[in-house]
Amino acid sequence: MTAEGKTDMERIGLFSEMEYVTIGDKYASQFSRPFNEAASKNKQMLLGGSKEKSALQAGYFEPQFVRLFEGEAYSNLIQLRRRYRLAESKKNLSKAFLPSNGEKMPSGLGSNYGTIGGTYPFFSTQLKARTTYVPPGKNLYTNPGKKGTGYGYPNLTIGKQYPYSTDVYDIGKINLKKYSEDHRRLMKGGPFKLNLYPREYFDINPYHDDRPLPPVKKPPSEKPIGQPFKPTSPAKKPGGMKAGTFDSFPTHSAEPYVVKYSKPVVTNKGGQIFHPATGPKSRPIKSVMSLNIER
Repeated sequence: MTAEGKTDMERIGLFSEMEYVTIGDKYASQFSRPFNEAASKNKQMLLGGSKEKSALQAGYFEPQFVRLFEGEAYSNLIQLRRRYRLAESKKNLSKAFLPSNGEKMPSGLGSNYGTIGGTYPFFSTQLKARTTYVPPGKNLYTNPGKKGTGYGYPNLTIGKQYPYSTDVYDIGKINLKKYSEDHRRLMKGGPFKLNLYPREYFDINPYHDDRPLPPVKKPPSEKPIGQPFKPTSPAKKPGGMKAGTFDSFPTHSAEPYVVKYSKPVVTNKGGQIFHPATGPKSRPIKSVMSLNIER
């Protein structure tokens, strides 16, 4: 615990604060310090750089050109190919196979040059021997068709000609008049009429009514109109004064200043005030980035 002030437990949550090992060291700015300081000390691994393939031996892994087979015999590929052909030709039982000549093109339309079997008598242009033509017998003769279009030409149909018949223009009216006369002739008297209702169904004046009119209604008495309803004024907002309150100024009562304790003060046997123990406190820790740099 220091001479004056809080204990290490109260300040940083440790029993005793760690010693400082950098007392008296020269100050070095973090901006002038390299990111990886160990990379700029001692000798570093230097590479020779990539080599490009060229006609020189420097582009290869080996210092000199190495053959796949050391001391192998020289072989002529053309000579070996000729020997292989001779060995294969001894296997033939007869002469070498010669293909037939190419196909022959016909010399013209209808020629058989270039075909396998030659000419065919079926395709010959020579005419066959024919017998003399005997005409068949005569067909059944009928009456030839009559000339004419049918419009304005009589006797052109299959049956007989239709006879001409007159048609009266007002035949419908004449038949109706004749039917009505025959109907009236069969009636014995005039139409049946009832005298129980001498008037017509509708009068001349459709608004006429025989019922007495109802008594005249008295107009309603006029009610006196009072003063119109006037809503109250809206609430006022206190704009730094007492405009929105009921009273213009609040009432004041003189009260003596007395300190009131809500809870009694707890003391120990010695008469000192009891202070509860403090809870756990956080410790100073390093950041993840600084730990990775030191690692």
